[in-house]
Amino acid sequence: MKTVTRLDLDDARLLIAGAAAHAAEIGVPMCIAVTDESGQLIAFERMEGGKVTSTTIAIDKAFTAAAAKKATHDYGTASQPGAPAYGINSAIGGRLMVVGGGLPVVWKGEVVGGIGISSGTPAQDQAVAQAGLDRWMAAQE
Repeated sequence: MKTVTRLDLDDARLLIAGAAAHAAEIGVPMCIAVTDESGQLIAFERMEGGKVTSTTIAIDKAFTAAAAKKATHDYGTASQPGAPAYGINSAIGGRLMVVGGGLPVVWKGEVVGGIGISSGTPAQDQAVAQAGLDRWMAAQE
């Protein structure tokens, strides 16, 4: 038997609030997804003006970060031709994302969820995801 620690809806709302605040600050409306540790969606927000095409991408970034326990930008380098994970982006029906914007949510050394952001550049998406994590972590202290 195993006890699992996972994000709940209040956690997801806090992550989204932190991400949305930073997205508003930089002037880029985003799609924001939060999943549990297995990559299952807990909450999603498409900010007013967030790209419709970014909905699935944000969800898949959160899925990748949580289920693979790795930031999506880390897969970007590893998935290039000649690299050890070349072609991994076609795995799992194409759901595995290899561009910045998906970060695992870690609590006491364990991945408890994922946050995925899309609508900006990969660097903007990653910064917005980090802002969500920062807000959540500050509330845990």
